[in-house]
Amino acid sequence: MLSRTVSQIEKPESQPGASKSQLVCCLDWKGNVMRSIKPVCYSRFFLFLVLLSAALAAAEVNTAFHDAPDSTKNVKNPYEGRHAAVLAGHQLYNRNCRSCHGRSAEGTGNVPSLVDGKLESVMPGEVFWFITKGDKDSGMPSWAKLPEKERWQLVAYVKSLGLPQTSHHVVSTHAMDEGGPALKAPPPTPPFTDFRYEKPGTVRKITVNDLPKPYATQSAENGPDLVARPENVWPIAPPGFKVEQYATGLDNPRTLRTAPNGDIFLTESQAGRIRVFRGLTNDGTPELSAVFATGLKRPYGLAFYPPGPNPQWLYVGSTAEIVRFPYHNGDLKATGVPQHIVDLPNTGGHWTRAVAFSQDGKKLFVAVGSASNVNDPDTHPEEKNRADILVCDPNNCNLSVYAYGIRNAGGGIAVNPQTGELWCSVNERDALGDNLVPDYITHVRDGGFYGWPWWYMGGHQDPRQQGKHPELNDKVITPDVLLQPHNASLEFTFYDSSQFPSEYKGDIFASEHGSWNKAVRAGYEVIRVPLHQSGHASGEYEDFLTGFVLPDGNVWGRPVGITIAPDGSLLVSDDGSSSIWRVSYRGK
Repeated sequence: MLSRTVSQIEKPESQPGASKSQLVCCLDWKGNVMRSIKPVCYSRFFLFLVLLSAALAAAEVNTAFHDAPDSTKNVKNPYEGRHAAVLAGHQLYNRNCRSCHGRSAEGTGNVPSLVDGKLESVMPGEVFWFITKGDKDSGMPSWAKLPEKERWQLVAYVKSLGLPQTSHHVVSTHAMDEGGPALKAPPPTPPFTDFRYEKPGTVRKITVNDLPKPYATQSAENGPDLVARPENVWPIAPPGFKVEQYATGLDNPRTLRTAPNGDIFLTESQAGRIRVFRGLTNDGTPELSAVFATGLKRPYGLAFYPPGPNPQWLYVGSTAEIVRFPYHNGDLKATGVPQHIVDLPNTGGHWTRAVAFSQDGKKLFVAVGSASNVNDPDTHPEEKNRADILVCDPNNCNLSVYAYGIRNAGGGIAVNPQTGELWCSVNERDALGDNLVPDYITHVRDGGFYGWPWWYMGGHQDPRQQGKHPELNDKVITPDVLLQPHNASLEFTFYDSSQFPSEYKGDIFASEHGSWNKAVRAGYEVIRVPLHQSGHASGEYEDFLTGFVLPDGNVWGRPVGITIAPDGSLLVSDDGSSSIWRVSYRGK
């Protein structure tokens, strides 16, 4: 058997063991929200919505909602009719569940609708009872530990989804007006910045000496409320570059990967689908689009094996497992069923699983993000074998830890074709203030420890872990390139083509999905990390593709995947506008 249970995976001896409490979700209701990549939060909170909507869909009339006592039908929501309570619940939905259920909770793919009217037959007290009690048999945990007010706010919003469209519209379009006045806020203190000052060509460098003390500012909750892209708005690239819309109308477009024959593969994670594009028309769009595979469970990572011009397999990293499809150059549809390679840790929290192969094909790397923001693995067993980059033999996958203390590199890992080194793009922890902790991009050392959850950026201890593991202080590796805190850095690629000017050769292009835990948004861009034709970074990065945030702070686009097309242009997936953008160089 190729699979191995996660309990068999062991960290290096310097990594303490773990044991952990039962209740873990991607949402800390006091503000410690795990950066979901929004699209991103497949937490138990999401599971609640799925189970709730499934239960409603199964019953034509409400007789006993999950065996709720009759007395619950008469319990009133103390916040019923309060617009503020509905908006509070809506904010939680936007930040954690909209990427799954859609902006208006209409559902998509395997995710059921919450706006089909079936909620009308369930009383608020029954919904509150179900949230509080849970359902162990169906996998729904008890949320009794959540403050009662939050549970009722959640009920208020969920119940508002069953109202007539005219009433629901008041909520779903809140803060979505286009063309509003420019956001007014004090300017950021360099080297930190926000979307208002992101401009292609601007070079930035953050060092550990620039880091503020924890809690220098309050922890913000400022998740994006996506709006439609105005007709006169387009991504902005440096002079000499042209931006075109390569594809649109996609369903949660995430990872992009270029096959050896030049075909472009895309994961549509929410729909459980892998799509492939071929060719390029005169107007910059694909000549052909096909569905390679369906029926997957949140596919994200893609890698062709063996490395080189003649692959035999396509490996796919999903939340709970790695599978592989038979693949030969030119295949537009999978010619066989997926083969299970290995189970992956799957205890909630970060769900993306990036995969990559070493240049010699002897190592399969997979990044597994943490299950929380800053939970101690010593006391939270769900964190065991999380916040790691794991490694195995591709053909006999017995996972072990390659590097650890990396909060979430599940958005992107890749091997530098010049040096053969593994690199990663990391979402660091939240809730320490606007300018802590920086996200980062770095090469990864075998056996290296990068700090999470006890330390960060070298010998800086997280105050929430005060006094723990002093023996690890000197082991913490400072990353190569510090990015803006809360940027949500995701996929990246090494530019190994020749269409762009020669100074771009070998550089990194990385997608920054965008902040939620910063008072004024940052990220929502593509950046360039110069490697100086040496394969090594010197700490600086440069804004490259911007304009995904409107002057009033509303967001229309969020970069995710990134790859190099056969002609040397850059392709960027955007799960905000459900598009892929093509950036080509046309000269000065």
